[in-house]
Amino acid sequence: MGMEAMKFNPDSVVKHIVQWLQSYAQESRQKGWVIGVSGGIDSAVTSALCGLTGLPTTVVELPIHQHPDEVNRAVEHMDALCHRFPLVEQRRVDLTSVYDAFADSIPKDHDASEGLAFINARARLRMTTLYTIAAQRQSLVVGTGNRVEDFGVGFYTKYGDGGVDLSPIADLMKTEVFALGAFLDVPKSIQSAAPTDGLWGDDRTDEMQIGATYPELEWAMEHVGKAKNGWSPRQVEVMEIYQRLHLANQHKMRPIPVCHIPDAVRLASF
Repeated sequence: MGMEAMKFNPDSVVKHIVQWLQSYAQESRQKGWVIGVSGGIDSAVTSALCGLTGLPTTVVELPIHQHPDEVNRAVEHMDALCHRFPLVEQRRVDLTSVYDAFADSIPKDHDASEGLAFINARARLRMTTLYTIAAQRQSLVVGTGNRVEDFGVGFYTKYGDGGVDLSPIADLMKTEVFALGAFLDVPKSIQSAAPTDGLWGDDRTDEMQIGATYPELEWAMEHVGKAKNGWSPRQVEVMEIYQRLHLANQHKMRPIPVCHIPDAVRLASF
């Protein structure tokens, strides 16, 4: 088989994911999907895939002090989805006042982690909201994480955007998600936007936070454990970034540890 035949095939990937989603919904006996839409490529592709299943799909914008560009992209995408798929409906749940009340009620310790702690709280408020809407509609909360974020560097919030029922694009690299976005004709504004987690309320990108681009991280994932002969200084730096984050975020990627009690302890005589 020639190299030309081995290129990424968005058409077959879309059909495979849509069929997988349809089968999962049928097996779980749930009516449809609920997805948080951020204005980014991952949620845009995921929600379009859910729309293609023909099942009721609720796309939800969940602003918390959101940057206007992200809001505009999310609204543009949701409007397009509703126009394209009759069973897609959009909802807006502004969580800004909820978040502010929550943040005001938490004691401030003024330590180095306080900023990140409250940023993660935003993601967890969104997860709670999505699950509430999903329960009302007998639907499943659909994850939007890709392979680099979910299994590479762990760039997501535990029990936030990581709290989902199923993950249809988690086996796709970020560049593959962009390829699906172009194939599915998601808005050009989303396709051209720099990836961001949308949690800070400013214009910081994923690359600013991680220190590497997604193509660089994909390269690192493919070269872990390989000889460094011929690597550039930047490639060495990217590998160090990847390995540091991969190790630090193992607690997100591994199952919750359970303390198993041996019979010799459980049934010990007194």
